[in-house]
Amino acid sequence: MRIGIIGAGSMGGILGRHLVKLGHQVSLANSRGPESLAALAGEIGARPVSVADAAYGGEIVILAIPTKAALNLSAALFANAPGSTAVVDTGNYHPELRDGRIDAIERAVLDSQWVAQQIGRPVIKAFNNIFAKSLLEKGVPKGTTGRIALPVAGDSPDAKATVLRLVDDLGFDPVDGGDLANSWRQQPGTPAYCRDLDAAALRRALAEADRSRIAEYRAEEETRIKRYIAGQVR
Repeated sequence: MRIGIIGAGSMGGILGRHLVKLGHQVSLANSRGPESLAALAGEIGARPVSVADAAYGGEIVILAIPTKAALNLSAALFANAPGSTAVVDTGNYHPELRDGRIDAIERAVLDSQWVAQQIGRPVIKAFNNIFAKSLLEKGVPKGTTGRIALPVAGDSPDAKATVLRLVDDLGFDPVDGGDLANSWRQQPGTPAYCRDLDAAALRRALAEADRSRIAEYRAEEETRIKRYIAGQVR
């Protein structure tokens, strides 16, 4: 497939690397322009392009950017993209660590719903609940015992099916996480977040999540990350 990736940090770079190896035509973009991506794109075999070019003409477009960065994307970015294009949001809202407070999300709009509003396009939530290192190293063939599972949430059955197949191709068991209104079940701090669970355990974890605890889950995860960072510094 033709796949555009907007964002060239750890997640964008890892996804790009794996997708090229699978034979996909990957276009890689960031806010600094294609010239800044020449080395990375050359290393992994992707094509460095503008953000606008990454958003147009692909079967899948992956947003591998901080949640707040959706504000910097043009509301018309996907205006000319085919209606069949699946737009994937891999981000997580971190108000204390990175994004600052986004009032709509604080008032209970889900982060991917908010991203969809900013870009004027429905999104699929995926790849947000796995550590970059696990994504890089732990994909295995279908049928392998203990294969890590990843949830995919979204409202379009066709777009979700496309992303579920991609998860499988990348070496992880795909689990349907329901519609986008259920994507909170895979947000930071929830039982399904970054636990490297198999499919059965992941389904249980998604079901166990408590919506009334969304803010609490997020705060606990941010505290954990802060402690980890402080430990690394020491």
